[in-house]
Amino acid sequence: MIVGAHAIVFSSDAEADRAFFADVLGLPSVDAGAGWLIFELPPAELAVHPGDGDCHELYLMCDDLHATIAELQGKGARFEGGVTDQRWGLVAAIRLPGGGTLHLYEPHHPSPLQQRR
Repeated sequence: MIVGAHAIVFSSDAEADRAFFADVLGLPSVDAGAGWLIFELPPAELAVHPGDGDCHELYLMCDDLHATIAELQGKGARFEGGVTDQRWGLVAAIRLPGGGTLHLYEPHHPSPLQQRR
């Protein structure tokens, strides 16, 4: 039986990105040994989209994208490209300290997570 999901973010500066996830996003973590942090994520949902090859992306969801952007910018997060309104939700891109990108979005679609609230 599946009991959860484990997402991996690859980074050219893992220490800086771990600090970002802890200090800016405020995600709780456990030390899996030697300072290797494993972060708790909020409840998740999974969508499977058609596409070529193997490509996986991580999107963090929020209820109010603009308020969340303001909160995270106050903690030093850098956003690029502004907010776009996609058919499925409002989306913004966060630049991670290690150079990668993390997406933040406010869905327009129903979510199975709404049943938990």
